[in-house]
Formats: sequence, C-alpha cells, structure tokens
Amino acid sequence: MTWLQRRRVGLAGRWLVTGLVIGLVVQAVDGQALWRELSGIAVWVLVPALLMSVLQVVISAWRWRYTAQRLGVPLRLGLAVQEYYLATFLNQVLPGGVLGDVHRAWRHGTSAGERLAPAHAVAIERLSGQVVLILVVLVSVIGLVQAGRLQVGTPGGGWWPVVAIISLSLAVWLAARLGAGDYLLRLRRDLQRALLSGSALPVQMASSLMVLASYLGVFLLLAAGAGYLAGPATLPVLVGLCSVLLLSMVIPLTVAGWGVREGAAAVLWPLAGLPAEQGVALSVGYGALVLISSLPGAAMIFRGRGTARDVGRSGA
Repeated sequence: MTWLQRRRVGLAGRWLVTGLVIGLVVQAVDGQALWRELSGIAVWVLVPALLMSVLQVVISAWRWRYTAQRLGVPLRLGLAVQEYYLATFLNQVLPGGVLGDVHRAWRHGTSAGERLAPAHAVAIERLSGQVVLILVVLVSVIGLVQAGRLQVGTPGGGWWPVVAIISLSLAVWLAARLGAGDYLLRLRRDLQRALLSGSALPVQMASSLMVLASYLGVFLLLAAGAGYLAGPATLPVLVGLCSVLLLSMVIPLTVAGWGVREGAAAVLWPLAGLPAEQGVALSVGYGALVLISSLPGAAMIFRGRGTARDVGRSGA
C-alpha cells in the first residue's frame, strides 16, 4: 500500500469514526427532543454569529502575525487572514483538526525560506490560545462546582489537581528527554521571545482572550436564539459548559471535533441540571456555523502557490 493510499484509508477511517460517534450520541439522547431543540434555534442568529466568526479569524490572524514577527519572520496581515481562513477550512474537513495549521506553517516556511521559525510561530500562536482556554475552563468549572451549579465527582478527593500537575510535569520531562538538545534550546528561546517575555505575554493573553470570547459568543448567540438564556444566572453556566466543549475538540479522534464535542455535551448538560438535548443541539449548531464560516478558505485552495510565495513578504 502506497503512502497516498494509506492517507486515504486513514481519512476514510476518521470519517467513519466520526459518523459512529455521532450515531452513538444520537442514540443516547432523545432524537425527537434533539430535533425540536435544533429546529427551535432562530434563524436571525446566523448573521451576527457569522460576523463574529469574521472578527475571530482577523484577531487570530493578527496573533499569528504578531508571533511570527517576534520570531523575525515577516507576514502581511491581509495574507495572514487569507491563510488563516484556508487553515480553518482544512481543519474542518481533514482529520485531526491540526492539518490546516501544519499546512499554514509549511506555506509560510516555503515563502520565508526557513522552516523552523514559521512552524514555531504557528505552534506558539495556537499554544497561546490553548493556555487561555484551559485557564478559563478551570476557573469556570471550579466556580460552578463551588456554587453548586455543576455536580461532578472529585476523583481521588482533593488530590486530583496534584495528580494532574505531576502528570503534566512528567509529560514535559519525557518530551525533553526524547527531544534533541539543540532543538529544545531553540524552542525555549522562541517561546521566550514570542510568548513568555514581559512584553509578549500580555499581548498574547489579551488577543487569545478576545478569540476565546468570540468562540463563546457564537455559542451564546445560538443559546439566545434557542431561548436557553433564561436569565443572568444561566450565563456563567453556559460559558463554563461551552468552554469545556471547546476544550474537548482538541482531542484528535474525529474530524473537526464532531462527535467528541456532542458526546461531551450529552454528558455535561445533565450534570448542570439541563437537558442533554439542549447541549447537543448547541454543539451541532456550533459545528455547522464554524463549517459555514470557514467556506471562504475553500477559495484559497484554487489560488495555488502564488499566495504561499507572498506570505513571507514584509509589509503592513
């Protein structure tokens, strides 16, 4: 079997897993109730949600450009927006949810004549967003549990945060042991320049917070259109639950997080005393909106390598 054939089999397998997981979720909830929730989402939310997705891409592209420039690689904002749309579209239709970002880094590296710095720019820019998302999830979930709005178990009693920290530390240690020394020195230097320095960290965190706010804003617009925002008390609950859904999409099991996100919603919403069908409906609506909003990136596929040659040119 050739490499291309293996890739095709792998892609077909991911789509198959995605379909199976979605099927299991639909079987686990009330199908008729789920359809009622989906059909109850008002059409008017589409326009502001799609507009918010445009803002989301622009801020994300600006964050990428800022990160690349901190690493000494020029990147024009307009082309960064186009490349980000392309990456978002590829992430929606290809398995794993990161192949679009890999392609974005490769195109930038091709134009810049250097591979490592553009790859680190994409990785650090995405890492900035994930760090902010994890912090928001932790704060939200802890707040909801303490307020009695979310009923979850605490594995190992009060020791689970310690176990999590130790596990993360071991993972970092293993990565350091398995990696090359020179590369780790370069990675540490780039992380310091583009993310961890006193001047870069506030910019990265602020831009990532704005991106996350746009993600959650789409969820909240859908919730408003479905009538789920019953009052101010429901807002922090939905923000906390939806932030966990966003985090679940990081798991590279299916295509664009489909199935995993819906499964997480089916589990989380009852823990908050809400119907599982509402969470799954929000999740499906969000996935559909993200797919629609990424369609401008499909046009980039037909532009060929011309854009890739221009990505590294300097300019505003």
